[in-house]
Amino acid sequence: MAEFVEADNTEAIITRIEHKSRKIESLLKQYKPVEALKTALEGSPPKTKDERCKSANWIVVHRAIMAIKDVDSLFSSLDPEYYDILMKYLYRGLSTGDRPTCDQCLRIHEKLTERAGLGCILRSLADKVNTV
Repeated sequence: MAEFVEADNTEAIITRIEHKSRKIESLLKQYKPVEALKTALEGSPPKTKDERCKSANWIVVHRAIMAIKDVDSLFSSLDPEYYDILMKYLYRGLSTGDRPTCDQCLRIHEKLTERAGLGCILRSLADKVNTV
């Protein structure tokens, strides 16, 4: 079972997320959206129950997800270790109800399911410890 960070470390987590955000923006300016997504997914979800941390991390991951233009090439570059966590964030994106976000999440979801299989969906829905 994952250990969760105490509330006094919330600021440290937020600081790491802000650093990650700056790195992602730099990668996006260099037209490296897949690298940006990998960076966004690294260390995700934060090991905390603090909703501010989860929301801040979602904003970073969302920025990277929305920058993906070529979904097919995404999976030729994305390592399978990222599949389950990406699926969790796709479901978070779908839960927003925002049309552009939902459209992008559905495009990626389709390709991810083809690539990773139904097990990826089941693992992301069944994991109640590492919530995003």
